[in-house]
Amino acid sequence: MNTGVKITAFAAALAATFGTAYGVGKGVGPVDEPKKAEHSGHAEAAPGTAHEKGAGKEAANGQGGDGHAGHEAGAANAPAAGGLQVSEAGYTLALDTPTPALGRSTLKFSVKDAAGRKVTAFTTEHGKELHFIVASRDLTVFRHLHPVKAADGTWSVDADLPAAGGYKVFADFKPAVPGAQGVTLGADLSVPGAFAPKPMPPVAATADVDGYQVRLGGTLNPGKAGELRLTVTKAGKPVTDLEPYLGAYGHLVALREGDLAYLHVHPNEGGPGPDVSFTATAPSSGTYRLFLDFQHEGKVRTAAFTVRAGATGAAQPAPAGASTGAPAQPGHEAGGHSHG
Repeated sequence: MNTGVKITAFAAALAATFGTAYGVGKGVGPVDEPKKAEHSGHAEAAPGTAHEKGAGKEAANGQGGDGHAGHEAGAANAPAAGGLQVSEAGYTLALDTPTPALGRSTLKFSVKDAAGRKVTAFTTEHGKELHFIVASRDLTVFRHLHPVKAADGTWSVDADLPAAGGYKVFADFKPAVPGAQGVTLGADLSVPGAFAPKPMPPVAATADVDGYQVRLGGTLNPGKAGELRLTVTKAGKPVTDLEPYLGAYGHLVALREGDLAYLHVHPNEGGPGPDVSFTATAPSSGTYRLFLDFQHEGKVRTAAFTVRAGATGAAQPAPAGASTGAPAQPGHEAGGHSHG
């Protein structure tokens, strides 16, 4: 595997989005997966984002396009924000269930081409044809799902939506056509009911999830690559037997506060723990929420962190001994983070 994973970008005519890819970085074959994981212990999510693609493209310049305060602070070589458009590169994310019910709901959607036809052929990347992210607008709920595709191109997946209010969904895929690049599209969901937004979890260097503690080190730089290092321990002992999940020992998604721009990074070369490191570039200064998926003892868990990427490039986690990030989201088991 490369010592660092390139962060690339997918730019459109009117607004740019990051491309996305799941798995280990370019140059190394996927590690074997011992079994299909059950998912539990998802940490709560948080605001913001930006997206990256390990496809080898050069990072595109630009910003989110929504005028979010401070986003102009990114350096000239910052990657463009991703997942901000419902239509991109001739494809549209069409939601059949834009107002799902509170609680356990089945989400249905399709990807349509420029002629309005449902796309049925996708390239399998790291075990899946399409990766699907659901995050509440206040980013206290995060779901990383893998829906099932019907013959007509309709995708469906069960999701636990524990609170009323606005949600953002992201579809990450690569059409099975010659020369196609990865595409990340975003659309809005609304869950009816009384809505009480929650505050962003505080900046912190550690997160507890399902009996594991994950510590964050390194920097998230606007417009400049930096290393993020996450160390997994359990009962005070380092976890040195992390299991491969979708071809990697860890997956990291970042969401930017305010517009939910989407960033997906992948691990650098390394073994099965306790450290998993990533190379990432923020598209701008500001506050981000990071979500690390890791698998151990047959279950995928997610640790969440709030960090700040500033003009100096510091991620600014809390000092050692500070309070942890948001607690694990109850009920975030295999159904809440489905990999069907």
